[in-house]
Amino acid sequence: MSKVRTTSGKTIRLGEVHLTLTSAAGEVNILNGIDLTITAGETVGVIGPSGSGKTSLLLVMAGLERATSGIVEAAGVNLVGLGEDALALFRREHVGIVFQDFHLVPTMTALENVALPLEFAGHIDAFDRAREQLGLVGLTHRLSHYPGQLSGGEQQRVALARAFVAEPAILLADEPTGNLDQATGESVMDALFDMHRRIGTTLILVTHEKRVADRCERLLSLADGLIAGDETRVQQVLAGAIA
Repeated sequence: MSKVRTTSGKTIRLGEVHLTLTSAAGEVNILNGIDLTITAGETVGVIGPSGSGKTSLLLVMAGLERATSGIVEAAGVNLVGLGEDALALFRREHVGIVFQDFHLVPTMTALENVALPLEFAGHIDAFDRAREQLGLVGLTHRLSHYPGQLSGGEQQRVALARAFVAEPAILLADEPTGNLDQATGESVMDALFDMHRRIGTTLILVTHEKRVADRCERLLSLADGLIAGDETRVQQVLAGAIA
């Protein structure tokens, strides 16, 4: 049975976060002092031009990229100073991630792909839960199909099911509709927000499409590695939902 999460408290806190990477041309400043608090259960759209730091911000939140300096806390865990094994455990227990390019295992069926994170976590009911999750995204008839036998929209639905199957506190989505046509992208977004509502997962959605970001109740704009705008839009979102 799905667990509905509380929407009180801070799920993510970033304090004066800097990220500097080294390239052939020298050091590149990606994030330049990000201060951000995201409350449990929020839906947050992140927009900005290419190179503004959107994807890097998600990677830092997930512990996939180490901040050069600053405070990074997510789901009650201080990520600063954690080793790779501890970061992997943090992601397994608290974070779901959806990428633009699906990142499905090509030699595994849809059912096996979704069950995989539960198997890693030692759940004996992994395949039952995976089957249920695929049903929630409308893919009961595709359980035994491999990624190469699925359309782009179907592959992204499998990726969504895999990201949500462990009922993470945080769901990070990086351009989830980037490889999809508009109609398919809207369908995938419907599934994403429906699953968010089911369990109260905190959703951070990076997108270059304003119409996608507008489905979130809060909108962050990034520019040059800094937050250039932070707009809470709850009333607008509710009005759209009622209409």
